[in-house]
Amino acid sequence: MDFKPRNQKDQSISELRYTYSARNLWSGLLFGIGLVAFIDEAIFHQLLHWHHFYDKSTSNIGLVSDGLFHALSWFATVGSLFMFADLRRRKGIWLKRWTGGVLLGAGSFQLYDGIIQHKLLRLHQIRYNVDILPYDLIWNVTAIAMVLIGITLVIRTRRNLLKTKADD
Repeated sequence: MDFKPRNQKDQSISELRYTYSARNLWSGLLFGIGLVAFIDEAIFHQLLHWHHFYDKSTSNIGLVSDGLFHALSWFATVGSLFMFADLRRRKGIWLKRWTGGVLLGAGSFQLYDGIIQHKLLRLHQIRYNVDILPYDLIWNVTAIAMVLIGITLVIRTRRNLLKTKADD
């Protein structure tokens, strides 16, 4: 790798960011997906009892689908945290890029849930027997905001990475 920043301190930080850029992003994406899925499961499925992951069958099937959804969200979260721990051990954490990944993953999952699962596949709705429009707007607008902020952070860190690489 021909990566030679100006001084020793910049060299180590710049090289680490270059080397672990993708891993920071992927760890953040997985953590964001797992975090939003956990929040959805804990609040809307378990505490409020507004819906199950799959509402087109019996309550028992809904509970099983919730359990599978919960397990997959934890696999994503635990996997991302192993990646994060490895980045920390290697001194390769780039918190701004990782945070961009978290917001991008969280927002993308929430938008997928709100559009694909709620509207296209009709697996479940946020809530039943109420005017659903305010719920859908808040759900999807929040998701879009997270995606946009996440993309902004990822683009900024990518520009910094490319700028540093071009300076050499």
